[in-house]
Amino acid sequence: MLSRFLIVFLVFLNVAPNDEVTIQWNETKKLSWTDFRGPIEPNSDAVAVTASGITFSFSVKQSNNQFLSFEAQANAHFYPEKSWYVKSKGDDHILAHEQLHFDITELHVRQLRYEISKLKISQNIKTELRRLHEQANINLAKMQNAYDTQSQNSINKEQQSLWSEFVKAELQKFRAYRSQ
Repeated sequence: MLSRFLIVFLVFLNVAPNDEVTIQWNETKKLSWTDFRGPIEPNSDAVAVTASGITFSFSVKQSNNQFLSFEAQANAHFYPEKSWYVKSKGDDHILAHEQLHFDITELHVRQLRYEISKLKISQNIKTELRRLHEQANINLAKMQNAYDTQSQNSINKEQQSLWSEFVKAELQKFRAYRSQ
């Protein structure tokens, strides 16, 4: 009789080092200027910079070279030590613009979780999970760029307001996949 071995693979992609401070996105906790602790980039025209991203990991259970199941985790994180602002120019309007960058990251985490929820176990599951994560990062970068371009980095208040309403509606649309 052949004995069966259960093998678990764990892959971490874009996970912050253990000593790096992060803030996980939370529906009830908004960013404050005290969260922006990084050094100001001296040659930048920006008033503030938000460093946020998707952390992603998954595990796959396997027996006799067959994948049996998988679990995946995705989260939106803010990186205080890489985020900064010019104190003399930072106001509530700019802080709201920076918060929306973090909210856009959460939106893409929710969309990634939604896409993952549609996956079925297969021999290609690891490739499919990596592809979904990669696509989520591409989509996130495109939306962050479009947001800054269209709102002119918060200067165009009408576009800023439209983006705020759009992201709020999209977050609601994917509410079932929100961060806990």
